[in-house]
Amino acid sequence: MATYKEIKGTQIEVLESDPSNPVEGQVWYNTTSNVLKGQAVTTVGSWATSGTLNTGRRFAGTAGTTTAALIAGGETPPGSYTADTETWDGTSWTEVNNLNTSRGEMSGSGTQTSAIVSGGRTPSITAASESWNGTNWTATPSLNQVRRYNASSGASNTSSLTFGGLTSAPGGTTTTKTESYNGSSWTEVNDLNTARHTFPGVGTQTSALTFGGDGPPTHLAVTESWNGTNWTEVNDLNTGVQGNGGAGADNTAALSFGGTVPPAPSGTTQTELWNGTSWSVDGSMNSGRREVNGAGIQTSALAIGGAPGETSTEEYISAGQPLGAWSTANSMNTARFYVGNAGTQTAALAFGGESPYFAVTESYDGTSWTEVNDLNTAVSASGSNGTQTSALNYGGDEPPHSAKTESWNGTNWTEVADLNTARRLLDGAGTDNTNALAFGGYTGSNLAVTEKWNGSSWTEVNDLNTAKRNFRSAGASNTAALCIGGYSTTSLTQTESWNGTNWTEVNDLNAAFQNGGAAGTYTAAIAFGGLSPKAQTEEWNGVSWQETNDLNTARDNRPGGTGTTSAGLAFGGSAPSGQSAATEEWNKPSNTVKTLTD
Repeated sequence: MATYKEIKGTQIEVLESDPSNPVEGQVWYNTTSNVLKGQAVTTVGSWATSGTLNTGRRFAGTAGTTTAALIAGGETPPGSYTADTETWDGTSWTEVNNLNTSRGEMSGSGTQTSAIVSGGRTPSITAASESWNGTNWTATPSLNQVRRYNASSGASNTSSLTFGGLTSAPGGTTTTKTESYNGSSWTEVNDLNTARHTFPGVGTQTSALTFGGDGPPTHLAVTESWNGTNWTEVNDLNTGVQGNGGAGADNTAALSFGGTVPPAPSGTTQTELWNGTSWSVDGSMNSGRREVNGAGIQTSALAIGGAPGETSTEEYISAGQPLGAWSTANSMNTARFYVGNAGTQTAALAFGGESPYFAVTESYDGTSWTEVNDLNTAVSASGSNGTQTSALNYGGDEPPHSAKTESWNGTNWTEVADLNTARRLLDGAGTDNTNALAFGGYTGSNLAVTEKWNGSSWTEVNDLNTAKRNFRSAGASNTAALCIGGYSTTSLTQTESWNGTNWTEVNDLNAAFQNGGAAGTYTAAIAFGGLSPKAQTEEWNGVSWQETNDLNTARDNRPGGTGTTSAGLAFGGSAPSGQSAATEEWNKPSNTVKTLTD
C-alpha cells in the first residue's frame, strides 16, 4: 500500500499548534489536541444575498460583472414597462440616466460602461436598439427582425450578437434568427438550430452559448455553442428550464440559474455549471426565481430581480473558496441554554442560563472549561458582551424581567447600575465592562429600545427599526453593532446595523433566524443554529449573508457565541436530546478534523 509521502511527495507534519496559513491539501498532526487535520476548500459554488434594486423588474437588459454591472428597462408589475437604468458597484444599486424608450422583454450585453440593448416590447414589439456609453443611452440602428424575449452576448456597444425570441406581441412565432452588430449596423448571420424564446445568452460576438428557453410546447434543455460562424448543438442541461438567467465569458464556461421547471410555475433555485463539455448541478440559489436577469461570468455571477417585480440580488461564488467549518471541542461542565457569553475562541466566558436558572460562570482556555466565581443573581436570556477578563451581563429573566447589570473583572461579578428598561430576550454588543449597547427584548411585548453603557450608567439612544426579541448580535463596540434575525410577529431574516447613532436595515439573512447564536463584528459575523433546532450557519461579510457549513450539533434556545469569523466558538443551547453542554470551534479557513483512533 502506498504511503502518504509516496502519493503526495511530502510527509505529514507533526505540530504543537495549527499552522497560521495552511494551503489547500496540507495535512498535519496536532500533538496538543491529538487530531489529524487538513486544509479544505469548498467543493460546490454558493449564493449569497446582496443589494436590492431600486426598481424590481423582470426581462431587463443586463451587462457587466459582479463588481460593475448594469440593468436597464424591464417589465414591472402589473405589466408595465420601465426605462429605469441602474448600475451596481459590488455593494449597491444606483439609479442613472434612463433608456430613451421604456421597454421590457429585451436583451442586453456588454459592460457597465459600454453596453447595448435590443428588441423587446414597448408595449408594441420593437426592433429598436440603444447604446450606452457609461453616461447616456443613444438610439442605434434597429434589428432586421422585430423580436422580444430574445437573448444576447457581446463585449461592448460595438460588438454584439442577438438571437431567438418571439416575432410578434401578443403571441408570436418563435424564431431561430441570429444577428451580429459591428457598431454601425445589424447583419443576419447563421441561425440557431432550435427556435426558442425566454432564455439567456452568454459570451461574446464570436464565442457564445445559449441554453434552455421555451420551445413551445416544452421547456428546453438544449444547449448551443457559437464559434463566430455557426451554432452547434452540444450537451443538454440536466433539467429543461425557461426564464432562467445566465452568466459566462465565452462558450467554454457558463452558469445557468433559476427559471421555471414544469410542472411548477414558481421559480426554481437550481444552478447548473457548464465546463465546455457538459453541465453539472451546483449549489442552489437561496430563493427560487423566474424570468431572472443575469450578469458576470461562470465563477462570479449575479442573479438580479425576476418575476413578478423582484428587487433582490444574489451573488454566486464558485467552488474552491476556503471553507469555514465547525469541529467538536470539550463540553462545558454545566449543560444550559439561554447562556450569556463573552470573549474569544481561546479565552471565552459562559455565564447564567437555564434550566433551572443558573448563576454558574465557566472560563474556556481553548481546550477545556473551568468553573469560576458565580454571578450574584441567577439569570437567563440576558444581554452580554466583553472579554474573558472584562465582561458585562444585563437584563434577562430571573424571573421576572430584570434590569440588573453585573460587571466581571476577571475574578468576580459586581452589581452596577440597572438598565432603564427591564427586559429579557434582549442582546448586546460592546468592548468590555465599560462599553456596551443593549437593544430589543421582551416585557410582554417586543421592544425596540436601545441603551448605551459608558462604564457607570445606561442612556437611552435611538431605537431599532423593528421591535423584536430572540435575535442575536455581533459587534466589538457600542458604536458598531449588528442585530441579526429575531422574532417580531414571525421569525425574521432582517439584519440591522448600528453606526453609533442610528440603526439601518441592511441585507437580509438567507433563512429566517431566531434563538440561535452569533459571533464576530458588525462587518464580519457568523450566525448559527436557531429555532427547530437548526444546524445552519451563515456568514456576513459586511454586505451580505452567505450560507456555509453547518454545526455538528443542531441547537437553539440561544447557544453562546464568541470570537470572530476566522476563529469562533459555540456552546450550550438546546439540542434535540435536551439542554446541551456541547462546544464547537469555528475555523476559517477550516481545518477539517478527523480524530485518530487505535
